[in-house]
Amino acid sequence: MAIEIRPVTRAETKEYLRVLPYVNGLPQEEPEPSAWYAGRATWPPQVRRTELDAYVDDVQSEWYRPQAAFVDGKIAGASAIVSVEVTLPGGKQVPLGGVTSTGVLPTYRRRGLLRKIMTAMLADCRERGEFLAGLSASEGTIYGRYGFSPATFQHRWEVRRTDASFRKDFTDPGSLELVDGVVAAEVWPVLHERVRAVRVGEVSPLPGKWDGLATDALPADGSGPAHHLVHRSADGVVDGVALFRLPWSPDPAEAGVLQVEAFEALTLDAYRALWGLLLDFDLTKRVVAARRPVDEPLRWMLTNPRALRLTRTRDNLWLRILDVRAALEARTYAATGALVLDVSDDLCPWNAGRWRLDASPDDASCSPTEGAADLSLTVNELGSLYLGGVAATVLSHADRITEHTPGALALLDALLHQDRAPHNAVGF
Repeated sequence: MAIEIRPVTRAETKEYLRVLPYVNGLPQEEPEPSAWYAGRATWPPQVRRTELDAYVDDVQSEWYRPQAAFVDGKIAGASAIVSVEVTLPGGKQVPLGGVTSTGVLPTYRRRGLLRKIMTAMLADCRERGEFLAGLSASEGTIYGRYGFSPATFQHRWEVRRTDASFRKDFTDPGSLELVDGVVAAEVWPVLHERVRAVRVGEVSPLPGKWDGLATDALPADGSGPAHHLVHRSADGVVDGVALFRLPWSPDPAEAGVLQVEAFEALTLDAYRALWGLLLDFDLTKRVVAARRPVDEPLRWMLTNPRALRLTRTRDNLWLRILDVRAALEARTYAATGALVLDVSDDLCPWNAGRWRLDASPDDASCSPTEGAADLSLTVNELGSLYLGGVAATVLSHADRITEHTPGALALLDALLHQDRAPHNAVGF
């Protein structure tokens, strides 16, 4: 069996696409109930093989870097890296190699093909100067073996309309407006750029991310047309947007549900005004919102905090550090201190070893050292810690980090602390 890992040519693109789950009609997510989503769909609709021509230009574009495993000349596995940016603590936006469109044909499983593909892609990222790679894991047990680990998380929650009363009266100095998809497609990208400049963990959109808003295409799950709600400040600047649907159902248990698919607010006024309307929309019984930040303040605005009921928590962005030194020097820190980290990394051996981190709110340096380690961890734990969304003490209690110097865990948590949990509303 001859195995070759390499990018695909334009002539091989359709063969490459036929390996991917969404072309074969295979699941792309763990078989969880559709309760994770606001609607009922469990995975995107299958792409018909007669439609593959429409995807060739995207696969062969500058921002999409496909890799395939050829077995005896035939493509048996595939994945790709998309070029995006992620916002770090401190506000720096750095390149991220986004792993996407991954699949191995069932008849070629357990032959090490995915590991070979991932090794090639991570090497490609490093050569391009991308010291971080990221993905949204289809299954929780797959990507840890390649050094990825959850770094951001999301909540799905529900509120019954009759329970959604606010603790304080609110007078909105701005205004709300229902707009069509054309207007939404104009304001979303502008607002997202402002959001990702200040939100740790947020990701830049792929080309064409907002194009579908203007078409107002009906989703295949029957959840109905999209509605777009825009908030403008007192001086007329858009500072909040929400996308929601009102699916019809003959089932009383499913009727009257308002599904919030996307929501952004830059100001407290916009946040309060948008939720104030969405939670009290005529002829609705229940509001369902997916992909929400884990530190959503809405619960604390309600008279009854139990009214906001969490129905699922899941990981979102998984990070993989490809260059320990570059990564630790790129972000800012909330305190001043020095630690020696003993990092293990089987797939990227240049990361393995002891690294001295000297950090402060102003700058940071990281360099190899022969000094005694304060903490031992793998590159997986470092990925989860990196954006400040996971505490080192928690990973230590899970036997994921070993403390050699008393107080080292507390110091690392102090260095990495973030006032808001990292979150990314945009994926890839």
